[in-house]
Order: sequence, then structure tokens, then C-alpha cells
Amino acid sequence: MEFFCYHRDRPGSLSLRAELLEEHWSYMDQYADEMIARGPTLSDDGETPTGSVHIIDLPDAATARAFVFDEPGYQAGVYRDVQLRRWRNLLGRTMWDFPGGRVDGDRFLVLGLGGDGTDAADGLTLPADTDELIAFGPLLSDDGATHLGAAALVRAPDPDTARAVLAPDRYAVVEVHRWQFGGRQ
Repeated sequence: MEFFCYHRDRPGSLSLRAELLEEHWSYMDQYADEMIARGPTLSDDGETPTGSVHIIDLPDAATARAFVFDEPGYQAGVYRDVQLRRWRNLLGRTMWDFPGGRVDGDRFLVLGLGGDGTDAADGLTLPADTDELIAFGPLLSDDGATHLGAAALVRAPDPDTARAVLAPDRYAVVEVHRWQFGGRQ
């Protein structure tokens, strides 16, 4: 089962986040084989972390909940909140398989929230051009049957171009966050 996890940083927690970085990476290293994508969201200047994204394939929802809530930053109070949703990997690859590599161009997390509640099988289709998509898939209800939104990691020249990977009229809110490949180099 694939899951989308987004830990949003609590205001004022940057120094605590930095203090726990090695502990966070060591924790994530335990899940290296299950990881589809990972990395921090960043402020508009592209420098300051604002959250942490993990897309991961785990056996069940209980294991996914343990994964997000046992994370060292969560335990220490770095995060304001956590979004955890079932997800489906429509690209069928990991971020490490993205042909565009780790560093060229700007990257973004695009979240479409408040999906239309359609059947998950009808919930989301890939855009015609997938060359700039790093990860792409629907956010689903716990049972995987209902489309609740979408999450995409995309390389794009600007936030508006990134936002265009999702149909804006389909979601109550579309968020765009700067994002970069995470983990150890």
C-alpha cells in the first residue's frame, strides 16, 4: 500500500529541525527500500525548510501511522501537523528513476485538496506530458475507494507552471510548495 505523508513544520522549530537532521535521516534510512520519494518543502526563497514529504510503500495503514508518528522530528515537536493519505503511484517509479536527475531546475510539491469524491478508479489520470513529473498520484480515502485529492512532485520553471499539472476546478484548494530531493547525497 502506498502512502503520502506531509509533515508541516511548526513556526519557530527551525533550530530543533536542524538539531534532529541526522536522527531524521537515520530513521528514514530504515525505510530506504520502501521509499518512493522524499524531501523537504521550502519557503519561497528556496532556502528555509517548511515541511517534509515522504511517499512510501508500506504493508498497511497501521504501519504508515507508526512511520509518521514515530519520526524523531514529530516526537520532538518540529511539526505543526501531519497529513497521511493512501496514495497510488501512477508513474510506477521512484524519484531516483526521474530522468531529470536530482538538481537541474526548480521542483515543487503540488497538492490538490478536497477532491470531488469520485470513485478512486476514476479519480485522476496522468497529464499528456509526464516528462517533468517526479511523482504523481491520487490522495485516497483510507479504504482506497474514494478520490480525495492529488499529490504531485514536478520540475517546473515557476509555481504557476507546476500548478497546471492538476485541473484547478477539480479541487477546493491547490497548494504549491517549493520542494527538493531529500535524503543523503
